[in-house]
Amino acid sequence: MARRYDPERRQRIIDAAIRVVGRHGLAGLSHRSVAAEADVPLGSTTYHFKTLDELMVAALRQANEGFAKVVVARGGLEDRGADLAAELAGLLGEWLAGDRTGVELECELYLAALRRPALRPVAAEWAEDLAERLGRRTDAVTARALVALMDGICLQVLLTDGVYDEGYAREVLGRVIPAGPHSREGGAGGGS
Repeated sequence: MARRYDPERRQRIIDAAIRVVGRHGLAGLSHRSVAAEADVPLGSTTYHFKTLDELMVAALRQANEGFAKVVVARGGLEDRGADLAAELAGLLGEWLAGDRTGVELECELYLAALRRPALRPVAAEWAEDLAERLGRRTDAVTARALVALMDGICLQVLLTDGVYDEGYAREVLGRVIPAGPHSREGGAGGGS
């Protein structure tokens, strides 16, 4: 039997892995469950992803791209005139108001890095990218603190099934940002 050319198969496998984790959590992820979800032979999943860790890395990277798209689409992090705390609170609100399964999936994969070292570099990439973007508006230490605080707010909302309070988020994020018109661009907040 001739081998069928299927250039989208790898992406379909990643998408299927995300759906499997979204429905069943990481415990439900296996090459077999992903192959069934993607409607591909089992050998296709192991051809493209030798291990489940490789598949999880691809899924986490794709989930991270979703958040990055929200950041870019809003554009407020690049606007030096925008209130940074308000922009970050709005960004979190938009992210949490989106596809809840996607947000939960990203957090689950992100936290899986605790037990799966292969995921750590991808989890770190996300935090470093956001801190680098924020570092254009404030100092590096504040940028990292803001990323940590945003992580904490997201986790609290997800783990408590709570409702996101944008006003609260803006208030606490604002407390971390050094005093000054808009931190770094006003000359306050230290250097980088």
